[in-house]
Amino acid sequence: MSYNQYFENAQLAARNLNLSPDAINQVLTDLAAAAVAQTDYLLAENKKDLDRMDPANPNYDRLKLTTERIKGIADDIINVSRLENPLGHILSEKTMPNGLHISKISVPLGVIGVIYEARPNVTFDVFALCFKTGNVCILKGGSDAVYSNQAIIAVIHNVLTKHNIDINVAVLLPKEREAAEALMQAVGFVDVIIPRGSQGLIDSVRKNSKVPVIETGAGIVHTYFDEFADLKKGTDIIFNSKTRRVSVCNALDCAIIHADRLADLPQIAKPLGNAGVTIYADDEAYAALQHHYPAALLFKAGPEHFGTEFLSMKMAIKTVDSFQQALDHIATHSSKHSEAIITENTKNMETFLNRVDAAAVYVNASTAFTDGAQFGLGAEIGISTQKLHARGPMGLQELTSYKWLVKGDGQVRS
Repeated sequence: MSYNQYFENAQLAARNLNLSPDAINQVLTDLAAAAVAQTDYLLAENKKDLDRMDPANPNYDRLKLTTERIKGIADDIINVSRLENPLGHILSEKTMPNGLHISKISVPLGVIGVIYEARPNVTFDVFALCFKTGNVCILKGGSDAVYSNQAIIAVIHNVLTKHNIDINVAVLLPKEREAAEALMQAVGFVDVIIPRGSQGLIDSVRKNSKVPVIETGAGIVHTYFDEFADLKKGTDIIFNSKTRRVSVCNALDCAIIHADRLADLPQIAKPLGNAGVTIYADDEAYAALQHHYPAALLFKAGPEHFGTEFLSMKMAIKTVDSFQQALDHIATHSSKHSEAIITENTKNMETFLNRVDAAAVYVNASTAFTDGAQFGLGAEIGISTQKLHARGPMGLQELTSYKWLVKGDGQVRS
């Protein structure tokens, strides 16, 4: 089948997709059950992909499915089914002096292309969110996850077929790179493309796509331990932000510490050392940690360690002499994904929230919460770091646009 045929099929499916909210929710409920029922099949196909990847590769954890993760995916699909349908909402309405009644209502974006890497859960998440919002999805997964994605799309198509719904509402393109190139050129067929993956992938899509792009950027994440920080809160938050799951975009990359709190750094870092985290510290932080942190895990930082998304058990530490220096460091190196401050100073809290330019800004909480499900969105199609159309975790509302409805009674314009 030609690539254009895939796109034409998806466009036709989008035009004919007109299901009631109850019908949509029933499909999603059945899909969640099918995912759990097909766990053995999904794990077997996923193992074929895992066997082709070095376990030391940071993407290995992203690629891996487990019984628990499949159950979590199914729970997210159920959560999506229970959320309010965002379509057909009247966003505003008014009657003009000439009698025209004008209203603005929410509608689907249309056909959404998603280009992503070794994240098979994305296949489920994207379908669930797009289907709930009346959108059709065209998926181009990475070659690392080819068996996993084919198995997942087979489960999705089986559920759609049982409900007599066109399976082209969820299209999985072939694994070849040419498929991604064709998708980026599919003007007139695809309404928007959302890339999910490494900065290299995102940059490539932004540079080469003729279809509008919603950018989901890499996560270069900072947590600032302020002069007025609570030690226990900071220790727990930094440990959780770094180690909960190192391969995800909301994981901590750089801890910033006020110079007046360097004496607390060994205690803050102790759980990190126990977990095997490699630290690249600037001169002041290195001196504070030397003889208090495993020598095999402690190195002096170079310029290349700041502004790096590690996606592994590695992180940097930067010392600052003032709150302003912390803000400046974040502004210089942030990818505008998630940034956090640990402080008991109300003024610093408010200033940080107001001045830090990121999709999610935290006070006294782990950046691990930057996630669609954690934000009450059910699931997410990605975390947008841009400001056009959507920002942060993209759930149902972010997959809609709007149109104007104008009702008249013979009015003409002079």
